[in-house]
Amino acid sequence: MKKCFVLTGLFAIIFIVHSCSPSQYGATNKVYKKQVKEYAKLVVEYPVKDSAGLPYAEDWVGTTNLSMRRPNYVIIHHTAQNSCEQTLKTFTQTKNPVSAHYVICKDGTIHHMLNDLLRAHHAGVSKWGNTTDLNSSSIGIELDNNGFETFAEAQMNSLVILLDRLKKAYSIPASNFIGHGDIAPTRKNDPNWRFPWRMLAEKGFGYWYDDASVVTLPANFNHLQALRIVGFDIKDTNAAIVGFKRHWLQDTTRGLNAEQLKVLYQLSKKYQ
Repeated sequence: MKKCFVLTGLFAIIFIVHSCSPSQYGATNKVYKKQVKEYAKLVVEYPVKDSAGLPYAEDWVGTTNLSMRRPNYVIIHHTAQNSCEQTLKTFTQTKNPVSAHYVICKDGTIHHMLNDLLRAHHAGVSKWGNTTDLNSSSIGIELDNNGFETFAEAQMNSLVILLDRLKKAYSIPASNFIGHGDIAPTRKNDPNWRFPWRMLAEKGFGYWYDDASVVTLPANFNHLQALRIVGFDIKDTNAAIVGFKRHWLQDTTRGLNAEQLKVLYQLSKKYQ
């Protein structure tokens, strides 16, 4: 398989992309480059323009202390489609305004579809902790998986390498590697319950619990408060519980028994 290398240079926020994507995506690659150039023009406008209509000073003074906004979360998805090619087509059609930064195929091939510093449309209406616009603060990674199958070894190997690079490049905290079903539990369940979260946590991408059997629950333990501490939106408590169990217990049933409450208690301590 032909390898693709994407070199992203930054000068006045102009991104230079060397692409060796299949020729069938030549037209959409041009659309990508055109959009990036338009955004670059907005960034370098002089003086800085906005639509607030405020009485600004006549002399424009640009600050010398600035940087690009960097991602602080990584959101993992499954594609819920039947092939990597199908997902690539979906993400290059304007009628479906969805996208992700990366798509990882079952054979381990990684498609880097959007620069890490740009905003993808992958999280939708979501919330984690106090963050409500995850699209603006996260990198979206889609794994080729229809939602009803295990994740291929080659795919997971590539994911771990990618996560390690992203964590180091953007100083992303271990706690901020989460799933789409965590941030939108009322409408999403990806990546599905077969996803190996424990393995990722052991490598520093996310948190896991220790031996919960030795835990003694405090008499005043509030499981909803614990879910909120972990990060879940508890507006829909049933959805939050299912989201927690899918991620940390590989269970998709409702309700929490005594042993599962111990897991939640121990986990909440790690997120405090």
